Amino acid sequence: MKKPVANELTLLHQLGRRIAYLRKQRKMSQLTLSVEAGLAHSYVSELEQGKRNPSIETLSRVAVALDVSLEELFRGIVPID
Repeated sequence: MKKPVANELTLLHQLGRRIAYLRKQRKMSQLTLSVEAGLAHSYVSELEQGKRNPSIETLSRVAVALDVSLEELFRGIVPID
């Protein structure tokens, strides 16, 4: 497996924090989010920690489970040069 570059890690951490923020706003546990999105609980945990690089399909499932658009899911995430 190719090691992610520093910018990629930063983006993944931003995305993970955003998912955790939206989940907590909705008073959902990681377990509830994992069930609603059809993902393993450990995957959701690692996703929120920025340890996973999810596919667009996975992000779509997370967005649906959180009842937000993909645009809302990415709101506030800043690309890094």
